[in-house]
Amino acid sequence: MIGIPADRRLLGSHWFHCVGEKYIAAIIDVAGALPMLIPSMGGQLAADELLAHCDGVLLTGSPSNVEPHHYAGVPSEPGTWHDPARDATTLPFIPRLIEAGLPLLAICRGFQELNVALGGSLHQKLHEVPGFGSHREDDSKTLDEQYGPAHEVALTPGGLFEKIAQQSVLRVNSLHSQGIDRLAEGLSVEARSPDGVIEAVRVTNARRFAVGVQWHPEWRATQNEFSKSLFSAFGDAVRAYASGKTVTKVTGAV
Repeated sequence: MIGIPADRRLLGSHWFHCVGEKYIAAIIDVAGALPMLIPSMGGQLAADELLAHCDGVLLTGSPSNVEPHHYAGVPSEPGTWHDPARDATTLPFIPRLIEAGLPLLAICRGFQELNVALGGSLHQKLHEVPGFGSHREDDSKTLDEQYGPAHEVALTPGGLFEKIAQQSVLRVNSLHSQGIDRLAEGLSVEARSPDGVIEAVRVTNARRFAVGVQWHPEWRATQNEFSKSLFSAFGDAVRAYASGKTVTKVTGAV
């Protein structure tokens, strides 16, 4: 069972808790697990109970950005889309799930949440930072074009991603305006784009699989070799965690 914290969005006159289908499909079709949507209710949720029911957590991308006060950043420009309910749910939850040893895969906004939750900071507009190019999507193009390969990333030699990919370079899509500024302690870089932007990380001392990527491996995950390998590794870690919980329960019962 993989928990997926939702976005909180106003649709018409009512608030809804939403998760993109592409993430759900990747969990079912590639990771081989059951998705469990977690409403973004912040402190109203019992974190320990959630941890007890999850065997892994997927942090998804989103059009919204982490509010900059969480990393002592300057205020966002007017009109920036934020989701304080999701921030209040995921940011306190991330350190607890890592401490508990749950497998974690963090994507795009989730990747940024992981860095902020562990004490790092973000660039709010990468394309305005000297030395960095634009990593944003082109909304005038079709979805297949937007999510198509945009640039290469160099994988850290000897790192986890190089082992998963069985190669040193990947071509990935790019649909983000924000990115990691100060890398949080406890995270190790697994990939960088040619301009130096951090594109993938792992939790250095995690007991199990715990990684984040800035790109979108969930898009047509069954058709991309690295995406299949990444979600399969995540699914394997989730099943191993679930198996360990079952053994503990049985042993305790005896």
